[in-house]
Amino acid sequence: MDRSLFHSHSFQIPPTSMSIFSILTVLVGLVLYDRLFVPFARWFTGNPAGITCLQRMGIGFVFYIVATIVSALIVMKREAVAAEHNLLDQPNAVIPISVFWLLPQHCISGIADVFMSVGHMEFLYDQSPESMRSSAAALYWIAIAAGQYMGTLTVSLVHKYTGKDRNWLPDRNLNRGRLENYFWLATGVQVINLMYYVVCAWFYTYKPLEEAIEINNEGDVELGSGDGTSKALSDANGNVELAVTK
Repeated sequence: MDRSLFHSHSFQIPPTSMSIFSILTVLVGLVLYDRLFVPFARWFTGNPAGITCLQRMGIGFVFYIVATIVSALIVMKREAVAAEHNLLDQPNAVIPISVFWLLPQHCISGIADVFMSVGHMEFLYDQSPESMRSSAAALYWIAIAAGQYMGTLTVSLVHKYTGKDRNWLPDRNLNRGRLENYFWLATGVQVINLMYYVVCAWFYTYKPLEEAIEINNEGDVELGSGDGTSKALSDANGNVELAVTK
């Protein structure tokens, strides 16, 4: 793809730098989420957070599906342009299509992270037992790592079972591959995952919010009982006098 910036061949965008658009989308999206989306959603739902953690993650799943669909369509567009210019058998040739065609999928993926990743972390922290809240971040990254390993396994299986006819992910000439089929496969897996997630979320029961009570052992202790209040006052000699005021 044409990686030149504003048709200037003096500077080309490195392929790995495209992920910066996902990060920028996350940074902007988090601000817009808190400033615009939460107040708007709160007006309909009455939830102080706008939507629940499970709803937030579900929306993230949908955006991830949209991102892979857009990726498949962009690959098909790229292959069509390569065929139009007779570049299918020239893997090192620059196909006359701007690299900024990849921008939508990266931005949509960033929006998905705003909902899914942040919602995932928030869910683990809020719903974990208090003794395990320090491990919430570890559980989040374990899930991310497991997903990376599953992605590597999927690529290996695609190489193994599609290499006989027309490999979806060829090593030498991606123009002759079927990369769009890989994205369609990823889309199908995510749809199944979303369906399973919806079932689990439907039957999930939220942990009730616990009010933290701070007790200051060095100060006054107020004990409420009936329609009166007991106040513990310590005298100079260390004796405790209980005064009940009604």
